[in-house]
Amino acid sequence: MAENKHTSHPEIIKRLNRANGHLRSIVDMIEQERPCVEIAQQLRAVENAIASAKRALISDHIDHCLIHADAGEGSRQAIDEFRAISKYW
Repeated sequence: MAENKHTSHPEIIKRLNRANGHLRSIVDMIEQERPCVEIAQQLRAVENAIASAKRALISDHIDHCLIHADAGEGSRQAIDEFRAISKYW
């Protein structure tokens, strides 16, 4: 399990927690019947934050995966993992 811990994970967790808080505030905006344009703008911001976190996670995983392959821990496994995660890019 330790090999799944990446140095970027704490920062990604911070980004996702911010996005989660922002999403909760959007629910409040809807309940308060705020203008749809404002809500859509905020939803777009949350989408961008999540997409950014996803890119950081995938990028870090690719680096991590390739480092492990370079260290002789299985280039075949690294290639398989790269193929699996690259479909989410």
